[in-house]
Amino acid sequence: MKLNKISLALIFCSTTMLTACNQPKNEQTTKTIETVKTTTAELISMPKSRLDIYTSVALKADLSSLSKNQTKMLVKLIEAAKIMDDLFWLQAFGEGKAEFLSKISDEKVKQFADVNYGPWDRLNGDKVFLTGYEEKSLGAHFYPSDITKDELNKSQLDDKQGLYSIVRRNDKGALYSSPYSKVYAKQLSEAADLLKQASTLADDKEFANYLNLRAQALLTDDYQASDFAWMDMKNNPIDVVIGPIENYEDQLFGYRAAFEAYVLVKDLAWSEKLAKYAAYLPELQKGLPVEQKYKQEVPGSDADLNAYDVIYYAGHSNAGGKTIAINLPNDEEVQLKKGTRRLQLKNAMQAKFDKILVPIAHQLIVPEQRKNITFNAFFTNTMFHEVAQNT
Repeated sequence: MKLNKISLALIFCSTTMLTACNQPKNEQTTKTIETVKTTTAELISMPKSRLDIYTSVALKADLSSLSKNQTKMLVKLIEAAKIMDDLFWLQAFGEGKAEFLSKISDEKVKQFADVNYGPWDRLNGDKVFLTGYEEKSLGAHFYPSDITKDELNKSQLDDKQGLYSIVRRNDKGALYSSPYSKVYAKQLSEAADLLKQASTLADDKEFANYLNLRAQALLTDDYQASDFAWMDMKNNPIDVVIGPIENYEDQLFGYRAAFEAYVLVKDLAWSEKLAKYAAYLPELQKGLPVEQKYKQEVPGSDADLNAYDVIYYAGHSNAGGKTIAINLPNDEEVQLKKGTRRLQLKNAMQAKFDKILVPIAHQLIVPEQRKNITFNAFFTNTMFHEVAQNT
């Protein structure tokens, strides 16, 4: 609807200019200046108490062991992550963050909209909570808003199930697709440059190699080589997960991947504790109480299980509730050859434990049993959930 209004405005201006040019020189023309009123968005159909469902938490991490170059590298990685955040706004909402938030005068509502990356409540079935907006499209902005599953399935698109492309209509209404590397060329070029700059500051050669390959992937939409390099990287205390990764935002088809980023610092002490579990992963799969035919695929033996502190969330990973553990890569070929890396986000997990689990437990658990509510138990439960996904 907004695009139609913009198009009509452009047509009107063009017509006015042409008419003025065709008038005789001695004929006076009257210029009309129209004042465009700023559209405002206000809270609707939601109790104001819901604005308080999120809480601010300071995510702390020990950076004392990092070298000067590694500290500088973190800055570059965060700058690249911010670009992923901007791209996710376009994918999820279709409008830039600053333009959207400028329409909201109430600061609490603005903060709530910022957390949700748009006017839809992510933890309440994507219900609209602002005036001037309609129900969220299941396909977000990966597809035309009026597309149907049947239409895409019957289309002649080569990459109808493509992870890294968007689908649009041409002037005749026919569907076509464009790769992310073309649609977001400027932003991805900037992000790639930042990753390359970060690679020059890396003390670890494997991490530098990963950053360079990931930079190339952003420009080519081919991420497999960088996924393999990420699995080969074992010793660097800093990590970054960046690019179009998960497809949860595409609720219509589950095909397209959304941009996101995590900038992480490894917790060496906790990671050492987890190493013994990683060694048992192949045996855990062999011991599953299922028929042998369900255990034909054996994940690679290079799987990792480590603890990290989050320095920065961006994009899809930052929308609504925050992720507390990661199990990547999603590429099944990489999984079979190398396994996966399970990243337990310890400081984010601690925050959820303190702010969510403990208050709930105090409502549900009798006092004499509350001594069993421990962060170690919460951490371990989350860890084995991630382990179970690929065994």
